[in-house]
Amino acid sequence: MASSLNRIGAYLLRNPRLARAPIWLYRHRLGWLMGPRVLMLEHRGRVSGAAQFVCLEVVDRPGADMIVVASGFGTRAQWYRNLQANPTCRVSVGWNNGTPALARMMSDEESAATLMRYQQAHPRAWRTLRGVIEEATSRPVTGLPMVELRLRPHEERSPTRSG
Repeated sequence: MASSLNRIGAYLLRNPRLARAPIWLYRHRLGWLMGPRVLMLEHRGRVSGAAQFVCLEVVDRPGADMIVVASGFGTRAQWYRNLQANPTCRVSVGWNNGTPALARMMSDEESAATLMRYQQAHPRAWRTLRGVIEEATSRPVTGLPMVELRLRPHEERSPTRSG
């Protein structure tokens, strides 16, 4: 059963149209339907400078103004590479839409500790997520690069372009 769920989840991740479907909910202010453990990240393309969107699972919430997300596709994920080039972004989660944020790539040690906490807090979700990532990437998950998003809700909400 888990194997078929992993295949289905991997198919959804690898199919751009299906993977991007939740973005529609956020753009129509229905992101709250995804719950507090999924967010939409708006970031800038490192080459084009155009707004890009991705929905990600919230791995940790260490403070009211901080959210941690993991890159299941590692450091080659486009959103991850874009944040490395320009850490300014916007986050939509729950009822909050387009909150300005600043991204920070976490160290391997910080990521490992965060992943351990996630595994302990959400063992079933971790088993599913790990299985889907392994199926989609054809590699075992030994660690995941993580990004800390520091929310800055009192800043201007218009999109910025830098870099």
